[in-house]
Amino acid sequence: MRRSILIPLVSCLFSLILVGCYNQGPITPDAWNLTEQQLDSISFYTTHHYSQGYNFVVSRDSLTILEQQNEMMPVPDILTSEITAGDETIPMLSLVDSLTLRKHDHLVVADIRTVPTDSIDSVWVKVARDQLTFGWLRESELLSAVSPDDPISQFIDFFSDSHLLIFLAFCVLVGGAYGLRHLLRKGAKIVHFNDIPSFYPTLLCLLVAASAVIYSSIQLFAPEMWRHFYYHPSLNPFTLPWHLGLFVIFVWSLLIVAIATVDDIRHHLPLGETILYLGGLAAVCAVDYVVFSITTLYYIGYPLLIAYIVFALKRLSLQKYL
Repeated sequence: MRRSILIPLVSCLFSLILVGCYNQGPITPDAWNLTEQQLDSISFYTTHHYSQGYNFVVSRDSLTILEQQNEMMPVPDILTSEITAGDETIPMLSLVDSLTLRKHDHLVVADIRTVPTDSIDSVWVKVARDQLTFGWLRESELLSAVSPDDPISQFIDFFSDSHLLIFLAFCVLVGGAYGLRHLLRKGAKIVHFNDIPSFYPTLLCLLVAASAVIYSSIQLFAPEMWRHFYYHPSLNPFTLPWHLGLFVIFVWSLLIVAIATVDDIRHHLPLGETILYLGGLAAVCAVDYVVFSITTLYYIGYPLLIAYIVFALKRLSLQKYL
């Protein structure tokens, strides 16, 4: 028992050492020495969370950029107008040199300009794939087709996809219901219902549920904070606002408890039953993530989390004294 308790403690200490070195971000010079252009750049960075030199990855199948824009001013009129040639109506966009970028292309922001005459989007961004491939497009078109060139941001992007979440919710609920029914009929060990004498599986499920509630709460009440974290992620909770720091602590706790859970299950069950138990545990955690992520957006997740904690602890107590 002491060995099982030491594992997460040592893992926690090792994880904190790993995240001790972090990138504090670009260091700006003294505000008194900044030019007007530098102040505008800082102001843009504060509201848009990226600036010149920021790296993106194309996440859509294709992205069209314009090579030339005649100093940007005539572009909005060109893009929204058409000309007639004989019986054909040709969009003026086709008369402007353009390039097509493909999925997974890496881009860097080369320049940012404001076009007040553009009624669609006044911010235009110049991006470059390499020294020979660069062009302009509206910020709204850019951001809808790219993700930050950071594995953490892309991981967040993947799990924040609403269509994916709905699909996962359907698959997890249906698959989880059939899987739990099958396991219970066979009398197999499964968390909350026919559990092993260990607190770690229950703790893992509770951490997943609580993490999902915190994640959705940040998106609900502090969307700009979450957006900045999305563009500049960090795994060091001590460099983040306390809301995000708490979420990152829960993420690290999930990893540590998951390792301890697998190690503890290994000592209670033979290999075949261990694999079966871990499959059921993964299904329960997936249901917790989907249910609490969605219900928290409608404020139902908070009382539901309290009820789930009471239920889980009560089931654990009953299993312990059976």
